[in-house]
Amino acid sequence: MIARLLKHWMPRTFYGRSILILLVPVTVIMVVVTVVFIQRLYEGVTEQMTVAVAHEIKLILGRIDANAPDSDSAFDGALEVAEPLGIRISSGAAENVTRRDWFDLSGKTVIETLDREVGQLLGVDLVGLHGFARLSVDTELGPVELIVSRRRLNARNPHQFLVLIGFTALLMSAIALLYMRNQIRPIRRLAIAAEAFGKGRVVPYEPRGAAELRLAGKAFLDMRSRIERQIEQRTLMLSGVSHDLRTPLTRMKLGLSLMDDSTETEAMRRDVQDMEGMLEAFLSFAEGDALEEPVQIDPLEFVRKLTNRFARSEPVILGALEGEGRAMLRPAALQRALENLIVNAVRYGGHATVSAQVAKDRIKFVVEDSGPGIPEDQREFVLKPFIRLDSARNQDVGLGVGLGLSIAADAARQHGGTLSLSESRDLGGLKAEISIPR
Repeated sequence: MIARLLKHWMPRTFYGRSILILLVPVTVIMVVVTVVFIQRLYEGVTEQMTVAVAHEIKLILGRIDANAPDSDSAFDGALEVAEPLGIRISSGAAENVTRRDWFDLSGKTVIETLDREVGQLLGVDLVGLHGFARLSVDTELGPVELIVSRRRLNARNPHQFLVLIGFTALLMSAIALLYMRNQIRPIRRLAIAAEAFGKGRVVPYEPRGAAELRLAGKAFLDMRSRIERQIEQRTLMLSGVSHDLRTPLTRMKLGLSLMDDSTETEAMRRDVQDMEGMLEAFLSFAEGDALEEPVQIDPLEFVRKLTNRFARSEPVILGALEGEGRAMLRPAALQRALENLIVNAVRYGGHATVSAQVAKDRIKFVVEDSGPGIPEDQREFVLKPFIRLDSARNQDVGLGVGLGLSIAADAARQHGGTLSLSESRDLGGLKAEISIPR
């Protein structure tokens, strides 16, 4: 239970947690030092100083009581002791009250110590005369007022020690936070570069900071270079193979066009046409790896235009368009992805419904159909290249190489998003949703 509460209130960022790790020990040390200072040093010193004054007061009261009932002799004897000690004496005007200011922490210790040490004490007024304590005591001659400087009862300006400690702690904490911020900045840069690369963008990055951070940054750059080389090699290979196969296919089409029409000739023409479709799919898949620069576009207007263009020749319906705003997207990659999803929906479901939603933190593109759908346990599997599920999709409806969903998934990953497949609640077929962080 406690662990869950701490996890809920813990800062989410590394910088915030670093600040917490730094400030909590400093705060605890400050509290401990303050408590120890007030209870052990401040209160202890105040009590010792008050006890010394109490002994002086008892000496003065002893002189008065010893010379009583002669008041003149009694006061003369008391003054001989009081004047060198800086204590003033007056008779008959004392107020038997005990009071102090609420913020006078040392006053409580002064009153308790005097009350304990001086048995004849009637009252202690720490408010009536600024900078002095007015003590009312009982003697053989009646109540007597003693006025003692507060400097003799407790240490003055004790808060200066706490202010000095607090100021030093704040200064050192500020310096440490600035230093920690500089140490965390390379981590942020690495995270930004990694996040951008995950969305298909390459931002300039140079390893900086501590040795461990430089090592991690260099490892990231090496990984990014290997991935870029791999993507480039795969793109060149697919493009080269697809391009080289166009020449013999063109010769085959030319030869078939010169032949007489027959059942065999028509079958060969269909095969050549299917092979051309496969090559186009290969080229489209290869082009998906060639990352384009993102531009600011209106996602809803983009979907509206794409759907209207399809609707001229295909049974494609424009669904709900929710939200508003522009976003940094790759139009060509996104168009290839949606076109593949729409073609699949029309091929296997008879028609397609396209909708989009622009939220504050995410953009969604949805293509739904009323076809047979894809079993739930095979939806992740069909996102791989060259995968076709003949049991879920009718083989006689159309031929393909199993790259449509893979191209759409790659386009979503280029934007840092995902392609998810589920069952359409409205149409009952497949629901393909591209979700991209905004």
